[in-house]
Amino acid sequence: MKNWLAITITLLISGSVLQAHAAGDPVAGKAMAAQCAGCHGADGNSTNPEFPKLAGQHAEYLVKQLDYFAKGLRQSDVMKPMASALDEQGREDVAAYFASQKRTIGEADPQLVELGQQIYRAGNPISKVAACMGCHGPDGAGNPAARYPSLDGQNARYVETQLHGFAEGKRVNENARKMMQILASRLTNKEIRAVASYIQGLH
Repeated sequence: MKNWLAITITLLISGSVLQAHAAGDPVAGKAMAAQCAGCHGADGNSTNPEFPKLAGQHAEYLVKQLDYFAKGLRQSDVMKPMASALDEQGREDVAAYFASQKRTIGEADPQLVELGQQIYRAGNPISKVAACMGCHGPDGAGNPAARYPSLDGQNARYVETQLHGFAEGKRVNENARKMMQILASRLTNKEIRAVASYIQGLH
């Protein structure tokens, strides 16, 4: 119980740490973002559940992920060459464009809402899983200063895949304590599916 509380407190404190904001030009970014439309949609609202919605995502977070792809810290045969082709300003411009768009909200599976809501808002003290909203906010808005992504309305299948990636150590984040890897590894498959579905309808 103490470890679970410690993780929750750490997540809440770390969310208040300020970091540099990306300074991109959304107008310039719109032209470059055309190459992203095939997977993510012209306005960043991907209709393919395998790919993330980028609309409304914090620019700082998007820049961080593009850096990860370019450096190979996040694996993707598709994203690595695309991210590598953008210089620092280009990444900030593309990120600013998608951040300026409005994300569409999906629907949660009614059969999974209760469990998904429990995990998102209260976590699971028994398995020492902290509440998702500790970092991502009660409405899924995230924390741009700490570069914690917004989750509201995100495609459930994509979220589910990413949580499994964290749990298996295939996806990294910059947190030295590997909070997402630790927390995701403590979720059951059913809990992952439920919270991912809940996030899809969150707003």
